[in-house]
Amino acid sequence: MKILSWLWKTVGPRRVGLVVMCVYAAWLVFFYRYHWVDGINLLIHEAGHVVFSPLAQISAGGETLAVLAGPLLQLAVPFFITFRLWRRGESGPAAVSALWSAESLMYTAEYLGDANRLALPLIGDHPHDWRLLLDRAGALESAQEIGLALHLLASVAAVAATWWAIRLETGADG
Repeated sequence: MKILSWLWKTVGPRRVGLVVMCVYAAWLVFFYRYHWVDGINLLIHEAGHVVFSPLAQISAGGETLAVLAGPLLQLAVPFFITFRLWRRGESGPAAVSALWSAESLMYTAEYLGDANRLALPLIGDHPHDWRLLLDRAGALESAQEIGLALHLLASVAAVAATWWAIRLETGADG
């Protein structure tokens, strides 16, 4: 614990946070697995289903919209927080939130890529969201490829968020 105390005092909390952010982004890109941040994403995802579930009862395409609302809200919340922080001039927190946005997209990529395998555990008794959505779109057989493409996009976003934070800390953007 002395080394952590020394790091905190010598390097500073912002730089320690930046190192943590870099390590986390690298882990996301190369070794992503479901983890505690995804619990937050899952809560937001499920809230999207609950909030938009009345659509399933009142319109013909409502079921599809209610299913799609889960992933859309899960992606929209961190993106909206990032945007609001950036607009308020809070670039450091916005860069961290941008990494969360990338992570949420990575979680979506993992879930989407599982549409054929059905290996991931599901919450409740509803069907696999992406299996239903991709089947209706006629793209179910491409689930793994679409998931990989989203993972690559999320990886680029994670690296960009981390790069943004590095540039802020080194004064390259200030």
